[in-house]
Amino acid sequence: MARSDWKESPEQKRQRALDICERLAAAYPESRCALCWETPFQLLIATVLSAQTNDQAVNRVTRELFRQFPDARAMAAAPEGAIEACINSIGLWRNKAKFLRGISRILVEKYNGEVPKDLDALMELPGVARKTATAVLGTAFGIAAGITVDTHMMRINRLLHLSDATSPDKMARDLEALLPRDQWNIYTHRIIDHGRLVCVARRPRCGVCPLAECCPSACDPDVGYDPRNDEREPASAKGLSWLQKCD
Repeated sequence: MARSDWKESPEQKRQRALDICERLAAAYPESRCALCWETPFQLLIATVLSAQTNDQAVNRVTRELFRQFPDARAMAAAPEGAIEACINSIGLWRNKAKFLRGISRILVEKYNGEVPKDLDALMELPGVARKTATAVLGTAFGIAAGITVDTHMMRINRLLHLSDATSPDKMARDLEALLPRDQWNIYTHRIIDHGRLVCVARRPRCGVCPLAECCPSACDPDVGYDPRNDEREPASAKGLSWLQKCD
């Protein structure tokens, strides 16, 4: 169906959003954060490192980073060069090393080395924007402070016509008004896995999509659908959250 043909009332949209949540839960019951972490501090650091970097690359560098500097006190006391040496294979590593040391020092000075369970407090830390703060609160503490929006979320929710926002913050507000609060944390993880396995950018596999019946963009050639896509396992499938090894 062409996008321009899709019409629904606000209540119909809300019910369709619930249907989408149920279908995602059935399709991706094991979805979780794909970053490797053992403590809220480690999740915060890994999430900061994940900006403009894929989760697999972050997991490769955090293994040694967290071996040397497992908590805020150890990282705050570390020379910046030592942090850089652990993370210099990922993008923006010099800036990120500064952020990591700055975050650690503030946590030690203001929060006794602990990660605060407060959105505003987290967003005051160097390199921590709303996306990072909501991800940490949701994953580490189970606090639904907001919906985390990444590139998969931007693309797929626009295809689903759940939001037409062009900025992550606006999309987050749209989705928060639409989805039950108990779905806020897991919805992002499931959409990310869906984007890696089925709703792949430029080559969506609509013929095998569990959301096809409730997606206004399903099987639309204008978004790149070709029946041949259905038989191809995308390269991005290796990034599925439940496949990441954190031992």
